[in-house]
Amino acid sequence: MFKWLIKTCFVVIITLLTMIIIKNNDRAKNIIYDKVYNNYLSFAKIDKLYKKYFGNNKLFDNKIGYKPVFNEKLIYSKKEKYKEGYKLTVNDNYLVPSIDGGLVVFIGKKDNYNNTVIVEQFDGVNVLYGNLDNINVKLYDYIDKGSLIGNCNNNLYLVFKKDGKILNYEKKI
Repeated sequence: MFKWLIKTCFVVIITLLTMIIIKNNDRAKNIIYDKVYNNYLSFAKIDKLYKKYFGNNKLFDNKIGYKPVFNEKLIYSKKEKYKEGYKLTVNDNYLVPSIDGGLVVFIGKKDNYNNTVIVEQFDGVNVLYGNLDNINVKLYDYIDKGSLIGNCNNNLYLVFKKDGKILNYEKKI
């Protein structure tokens, strides 16, 4: 109980200090906005720092009695290069599973990819799932490997990036 109280106080102090600095310093405010809002905030890096200094994050480990309803693997009939990633030919009304667990960091439209969900996996890789018709996740949802992201018709677009660099993730799909 005492460790939990110390951790909570530490997080509150860091948050308050950050807010005070942002309020009083325009340069710091611009840096924070640039790093958090304009670029992706890497939750995988934050998770590593948290584990390094505070131990394991119990929030995601408490899955007593947890059983996923949807747990599928990626199934497609054809794969080809498309823009920065891959275009997979899938069935009509295909239910799109997540390739790996992570945190939903973006939901919206992207040029050439239409309705898009980006999941930052726990290894720091951002996976873009594009051309979705319906989206079944919300921003900042934690999802497991094989969880339902949404559905699409005919084509699913996938792009893999880490630290802004395109990855060849052919072995994952």
